[in-house]
Amino acid sequence: MSEKYRTAASNSTSEPGVSRVEDGMTVRVSSPLNPDRDLDATNPEQLLALAWATCLNSTAQAVTVRRHRTAVRVEVALRDASEGSGYEFRVDAYLSVEGASLEETERVLEQAHARCPVSRLLRSATTVAVHGEPYAVG
Repeated sequence: MSEKYRTAASNSTSEPGVSRVEDGMTVRVSSPLNPDRDLDATNPEQLLALAWATCLNSTAQAVTVRRHRTAVRVEVALRDASEGSGYEFRVDAYLSVEGASLEETERVLEQAHARCPVSRLLRSATTVAVHGEPYAVG
């Protein structure tokens, strides 16, 4: 297997409220649980939703050979962990395909979810689910 791309990100207490990507991108971050949070900053929940929505939609476009418009929305909820300590994410991805029946959309979703690298990373998690839905632009 040949590596196609690599990046790295960091976050440290020496510079609170900032995460950095090695190519120079700086992202302001703030916990959604902090009552004094920076409302203009992002958080892990939003970043996870963006990463999966982008990856899954790009993969759906590859599956449909770009013959249909597709849309993906991802919802991420932070909740108390089911094991009783800490937190966990509940993540739901919704895929729609313009002009497709729900059955056709489910087929595209199955293929895209099997191929998308973020889906492959998340798919064994018990708090992750994918859903087909009627086409909607997000």
